[in-house]
Amino acid sequence: MTKPATKVTRSTGNVFADIGLPNADEHALKADIVIKLAKTIEARGLTQGETANITGIAQPDLSKLLRGKFEGFSMDRLLQALMALGSDIEIRVKKPVRHRRGHGRVLAASA
Repeated sequence: MTKPATKVTRSTGNVFADIGLPNADEHALKADIVIKLAKTIEARGLTQGETANITGIAQPDLSKLLRGKFEGFSMDRLLQALMALGSDIEIRVKKPVRHRRGHGRVLAASA
């Protein structure tokens, strides 16, 4: 008996786009920021309570955020939390790409 062929779909590199969520680029960027936030908290050896005091995010909300439930958090609020923990934020706007039509993209950069 032969097994049926398994269909494999190559990822776009953005899991949120792959599953069809609207605003997938924004979701991916927020996820990257939350990962940086979690790594910063760990590197500084902070508890969630200490982090809540520093960032102004209530501890229960911080717990949800660190478990990937970041809906309801604006990009600005996430960046403010990173800055409160001592991170510098750099935002660059690139020139438009001539061959691309329509909207630009939001790209995450690691440091």
